[in-house]
Amino acid sequence: MPAINLAKLNKEAAQLAELFDEPTVFIRDLREILESYVNRTLRTRDAVAAASTLPTYRTPSVILHRIESELSPLAKENADQALELADQLWDEGHLETHLLAAFLLGHISPKEERLLARLTVWTQKVRDPNVRTSLLTHSLARLRKETPDEFLALVTEWLYPHREQFWSNGLQALLPLVKNPTYENLPPIFNLIEPVLEAAPTTLQKDIQNIVIALYKDAPTETSYFLKSLIKKSKNPKTRILLRRILPALPPPLQENLQKELKAR
Repeated sequence: MPAINLAKLNKEAAQLAELFDEPTVFIRDLREILESYVNRTLRTRDAVAAASTLPTYRTPSVILHRIESELSPLAKENADQALELADQLWDEGHLETHLLAAFLLGHISPKEERLLARLTVWTQKVRDPNVRTSLLTHSLARLRKETPDEFLALVTEWLYPHREQFWSNGLQALLPLVKNPTYENLPPIFNLIEPVLEAAPTTLQKDIQNIVIALYKDAPTETSYFLKSLIKKSKNPKTRILLRRILPALPPPLQENLQKELKAR
């Protein structure tokens, strides 16, 4: 496709933002913008991205980012309008509109009671990995930063031992918190993920691998101790099987520590 005219894009995004409180018109104009920037050389027969389960305009990421930058201050100051627009964007059913809806949720004040209701419903329905990641990271941004206790309460619900269907949500949601260099209260995190690691469902191997690596980068000594203790006390052989499977992806010093403990069992 031709090079993007940034001056034209900036004007279009600014004009679109003026329709923030008119969701129906906003959606109409958004469709026109997304269609005008379609990369048709990448479009498949069904207009669905290879990595997405949703219909997609195949719009270059710079287009969405420009629109997001215009919507960000509006969403922060107008929760009602942001939620109404997010709902209509979600109902539109495209990858790009779902990503914009998730973006808007992340800029709404955590004091807004309806925020968690949207997150709960949408994370249960979503199948697209791109949107799911956005909901569990970007959509939780203000909740995670401004009300960490409420954020951990939500993750605790997801990681409750008898709610295995939500464990992946909890593990993914924890990643940005663990990766935050200013966050130091890791003991509750270890407590939250211990039942998941002990149950060791194979479907969560990648999620478990990611959280272990993030924890080790932040607190290598504590993470090594936590995992070795888990190996010693776990009565579930699946725990050791899963740790052996993810071992090659772990940092070499952690690999060495765990190998010794695993061989002793």
